[in-house]
Amino acid sequence: MRTSKKEEKKRFNPLFFIQVIVSLFPELRDEVQLGCPMYIYKTLLLSHLLDSQRICSQLDSPRVFEKEPDATMLFSTMALVLMLFTFSTNMAMAVTKEGRAPQTLSRGWGDSLTWAQTYEEGLYNAKKKNKPLMVIHHLEECQYCQALKQAFSESVEAQELANEQFIMLNIMHETTDKNLAPDGKYVPRILFVDPSLTVRADITGRYSNRLYTYEPQDLQLLIENMMKALRLLQTEL
Repeated sequence: MRTSKKEEKKRFNPLFFIQVIVSLFPELRDEVQLGCPMYIYKTLLLSHLLDSQRICSQLDSPRVFEKEPDATMLFSTMALVLMLFTFSTNMAMAVTKEGRAPQTLSRGWGDSLTWAQTYEEGLYNAKKKNKPLMVIHHLEECQYCQALKQAFSESVEAQELANEQFIMLNIMHETTDKNLAPDGKYVPRILFVDPSLTVRADITGRYSNRLYTYEPQDLQLLIENMMKALRLLQTEL
């Protein structure tokens, strides 16, 4: 079961750990500062426990142990508990990090492709490299987007064409360019922008109510529209 970031913060709260240190050892109040990494707090407390144990063991007077005969055992136990706590929390955080799939710019649309990070970067590269920009609007929770993504990423022809001839961008938010939503803001939605920074609203899909959407069975039409964008680039620019 994956732990949310909010739960992680609650579980590994440095402020709570500081309060524990200060309550146990008031003399450390001036040494503890909020904002340090967690391992600093743990090391500080462990060091203090070991130093305290060492001081007790080096005392010549047996009166100390007459008053508190379990002092040494107490310090040893607390040190052991702290070491186990440190190990367990570090392991838990490591497992959590390993369980998360790395998020790349492809977002599943083609890991072997080079993707622009922003619309502005895509426009810059399109003009600089004289290639059309292909903009894919999608959302993670959209089942139609997921289906099209799978079809597109598994198509060797589409991937090769995108890799060799296009500047690629997939985004999960709307841009300030209203030309990227000629007939509304819906997903999935794919438009092409030529190197002159003109949105090719004339390259459409098969659906009259949503001109720029595609379904998995429309993949061949999408590939044909990609080739159409290349032809227009050669004939008009």
